[in-house]
Amino acid sequence: MGFEALIEKVHQAESALEARERAAAADWRQLKSSWRSSWTPGRIVIAGLVSGFVVGKVEPVKKVASGGGLLNLLSAAAGLFAGGSAQVAAGEAAHAANTAEQTASAVDPNSAAAVAQAANAPRAGA
Repeated sequence: MGFEALIEKVHQAESALEARERAAAADWRQLKSSWRSSWTPGRIVIAGLVSGFVVGKVEPVKKVASGGGLLNLLSAAAGLFAGGSAQVAAGEAAHAANTAEQTASAVDPNSAAAVAQAANAPRAGA
């Protein structure tokens, strides 16, 4: 197949593509026109009533499924338990500090004073 034949084949393909584009545009205009003409005022009202009914039936089910009240209850309970856990952890930390201070004083009485002073000194970052 020669170069001229290939060029001719490309021109034919371009012409076919343009014809299909024109046909698709015409089909789209026809669909758009028939769609708009089919929406009469009565059909619009009926569609609104049906969609309102469907939304009214779905909304209560949606609220139960989302579990808004249950979720709030669970998050409050989680906060309560987290607060209790933090208080327990603070108590354990204070006990560990006392134990460390007692151990330090048993090992070296001079270092115990330094540990107590460091524990009571205000922090620079706070």
